[in-house]
Amino acid sequence: MMEQTMEHLYEQMGIDRAVYTFCEQIEEGLTERFQAIDRTAAYNQMKVLHAMQQNQLSEAHLFPSTGYGYNDIGRDTLERIYADVFHTEEALVRPHITCGTHALHIALAGNLRPGDEILSPVGKPYDTLDEVIGIRPSAGSLAEYGITYRQVDLLADGSFDWEGIRNAIRPQTRLIEIQRSKGYASRRTLSVEQIGTLIAFLKGIRPDLICMVDNCYGEFVERIEPTDVGADMAVGSLIKNPGGGLAPIGGYIVGTRECVERAAYRLTAPALGKELGASLGVTATFMQGLFLAPTVTAAALKGAVLAANVYESLGFRTIPNATEERSDIIQAVEFGQADLLIAFCEGIQAAAPVDSHVRPTPWAMPGYDSEVIMAAGAFVSGSSIELSADGPIKPPYTAFFQGGLTYPHARFGIMKSLQRMVDKGLKL
Repeated sequence: MMEQTMEHLYEQMGIDRAVYTFCEQIEEGLTERFQAIDRTAAYNQMKVLHAMQQNQLSEAHLFPSTGYGYNDIGRDTLERIYADVFHTEEALVRPHITCGTHALHIALAGNLRPGDEILSPVGKPYDTLDEVIGIRPSAGSLAEYGITYRQVDLLADGSFDWEGIRNAIRPQTRLIEIQRSKGYASRRTLSVEQIGTLIAFLKGIRPDLICMVDNCYGEFVERIEPTDVGADMAVGSLIKNPGGGLAPIGGYIVGTRECVERAAYRLTAPALGKELGASLGVTATFMQGLFLAPTVTAAALKGAVLAANVYESLGFRTIPNATEERSDIIQAVEFGQADLLIAFCEGIQAAAPVDSHVRPTPWAMPGYDSEVIMAAGAFVSGSSIELSADGPIKPPYTAFFQGGLTYPHARFGIMKSLQRMVDKGLKL
């Protein structure tokens, strides 16, 4: 059997020659960008490897524990590795943390007390925190425990409102919540350098403020993390970047010993903290996922860069734009109308290795204030380091594209999304 050309193989998978050629020509101009991403991945790979070797990771650390999980040396070694990778005093890395929102709630609830106040100096946080904080009333919210919330919006140009932040800090202000990624907002993602500048400003006003960074989607995108620039805590999900596509569940909290221990008491119970929690056989996948995370993140970043260049060339607004430096793996594309957003997500789903035959439809997803469409044919349910896309069905009808365990898969997903839109009348 003769080897097929790449173009012919793509045609067999539903990509017209015009779409293939259009994307390939754009890709040819991205060589230097991709090389820079690979250099960052190589740096972060060595950082992870060094932490594993320094902690003498052994085969014995990969075995599971059950029941109470006392003396689980694999779990404890994993947390020391995370602490070393993020250059922190302590880490909490557990399969019992169900998602990023859960990890954030644990960090907040563990470190706040009745009468304390949360301040977000970067505008409203991600939608799923609305009910956690109590922005929207919900049973068990922090507001029900007497914890208040205030925010200072970014300025129109995306910069910090320094005077507004200074004036918003009150005696009861206890914790600063800094969301690195844009979420469902149209702002730019914050770089680690920007976060460091903000933390230095806040600590200059009140050194006792706890600065917590929602690090979801940002791990290993840069060579440094928020905990390298003064964050007391960084929080994230293992089914995003740090799980490397292998972690089946889980979240992490890294930071100062006091902050992480308080979070651990909230996760389990007072006096129990980190001492309990069986690993149930996931330690090996957590370890291997972390080992792969820098290169998997790089693949997702390349896909995001290609998506920005493809869709910006067609006249759509992209955030970040085609040339900007990146601080997370998310690529936002504003389509301006619902049918284009839906077509984009249908194309991403059709490119998936799992459930490619399924057509995503908008639905009332828990934690959101509008219908949301989600495309995710993933090996791990809901994993957004795998090729996926989602967006709220409301103006400006923005698709949030992320993931791709390998760059060739991300590349195919972008072509498939464009093909679906071309099939529905978009002109190249």
